Amino acid sequence: MRKVKFALAIFLSAAFATFFLNILSAPSAHAGLGDLPVQDDGRIKPYDTFAREMLNLMWGHETYKERKASDVVFSWMLIPEEWDNTKFVLVRHNGLREALGLDHERLYYSPNELITNSHLSIMMQDLKNKREAQEKLDPFYQSLQTLENQLSAYQSLRVGHGVRVVPVDAKTARWLDIADLKDADKMRFQSITTAFVSMAAASAKGDHASEASSADNLDKAVNNFVAFAQERFGDYAGSTRIRAETAYNHLQPFRFAWILYFLALCFFSFAYFGTRPYWGKIGWGFTAGAALFHATGFLFRIYILERPPVSNMFETVVWVAWGTVLLATVLYRFSRSAIIPVAATLVATLSLILCDVSSSVLDSSLMLLQPVLRDNFWLMTHVIIIVSSYAAFFLAFFLGDIVLFYFWRDEKKHAQKIQEGAQAIYRSVQVGVVLLASGIILGGVWADYSWGRFWGWDPKETWAFIALLGYVLVLHGRIAGWLRHFGLAAAAVISFSLVIMSWYGVNFVLGAGLHTYGFGAGGVEYVAGFVAAHLLFAAFVITLRQSRLRSDRTPSGF
Repeated sequence: MRKVKFALAIFLSAAFATFFLNILSAPSAHAGLGDLPVQDDGRIKPYDTFAREMLNLMWGHETYKERKASDVVFSWMLIPEEWDNTKFVLVRHNGLREALGLDHERLYYSPNELITNSHLSIMMQDLKNKREAQEKLDPFYQSLQTLENQLSAYQSLRVGHGVRVVPVDAKTARWLDIADLKDADKMRFQSITTAFVSMAAASAKGDHASEASSADNLDKAVNNFVAFAQERFGDYAGSTRIRAETAYNHLQPFRFAWILYFLALCFFSFAYFGTRPYWGKIGWGFTAGAALFHATGFLFRIYILERPPVSNMFETVVWVAWGTVLLATVLYRFSRSAIIPVAATLVATLSLILCDVSSSVLDSSLMLLQPVLRDNFWLMTHVIIIVSSYAAFFLAFFLGDIVLFYFWRDEKKHAQKIQEGAQAIYRSVQVGVVLLASGIILGGVWADYSWGRFWGWDPKETWAFIALLGYVLVLHGRIAGWLRHFGLAAAAVISFSLVIMSWYGVNFVLGAGLHTYGFGAGGVEYVAGFVAAHLLFAAFVITLRQSRLRSDRTPSGF
């Protein structure tokens, strides 16, 4: 056991050392270009962030065939003729591809073949008419709107517009595009372009010495450009936050977190389902490491944006992972039930993997808040409390899965584990109900403060209330004796569909109401499949158990 602990300590030390060394050296190749401040989407951000967002919009990933986003997007402006016929524009929707008459075997198309498509202009006019009529866009038109954004962004970038790199003057908040630079600004930016072209040419030839020299020249050119701007405008871009955001982009702390949560899940599972309970201690070690990276990611986002990180779907999913682990730690402290960390790390792992791999659905961009959200007090209370209730219900959901699994296998043999799991579900649901009720009340106060009414049956409000009633019914059934261990587990699995609807469905399926800042698109088939699979599993175990009870001729208590 001592050897295991020693090996774990060495592993975690190496992981943390790697992490913090990356903080110091992450922008290893031509870091200066990534640190170049640009104004976009209402805020000042590093060019590295801007390029990642643009490439993710066009290509669906933050790298293009092992090439960095900063290089790719810059080359759109320098050699647009090469990219006009390159197949890199992602069109996901099958119906849209069919309507445009595109090759069904492909997902990627060149800008030219899309812009010159004979059907596109008619479809764009239909989209415009729907927006003017304020009609809700179905998935087809949402995909068409994404394509419109892709082509518009590319057309702007290829002529040097859309990348605003320096303020017009000290009195206005407007910044100049690259194409609009004049005099000294234009000359200094041309030195950036010259250094970048030299570096790209050396890289294409495999001349690493020249590439390194050109990269140094690029860093110097960017630094000179920024220094010249600072002479006129002071710290015009918030240099510390720019560097912090660039470091955050390279480090990807939530990816480190889910990897460690997954390792923790493995050891917790070995301890719970196997015969070596001491492995649970190793699991807690990995959980502590994952929590450190998790918290680091939160701190980066809080520092960069100066607000709590719970304003969009991506941030709420990350917060749910955090809240689940925190709640599980508290519950485990009092119950010592080994089932709790298994379910919690499963929630955390799946949530953070989802955030990592589905960037086209869960937008991880660092965005400014909508005006109605620009009150950190309410964001710290209403929104965080509501999302924390989702964490409690998510924990109960996977606990319910595990308990139903034991009912499926042999409820008499696993009676002790079933009892522990049912008790953990009950506590999780209790916590969730208290948090959700408090969040709804505080949301009503915020609504009165922001919109002038306490309650308006907005879809988000309505579904949150429906979810609350559903879980209150579960607690009432437990207290009244209607739901025993099996019923409680099944109810925890089934009731979570209400949370899914409130959390995801209102924003991504209904797309209606005053909570427009949470709207999005995509992933409906995966979420629907996830919910359906668990409902079918619950229905299967319910049917199987009732069949067993009838065959045993025993009272069919639920």
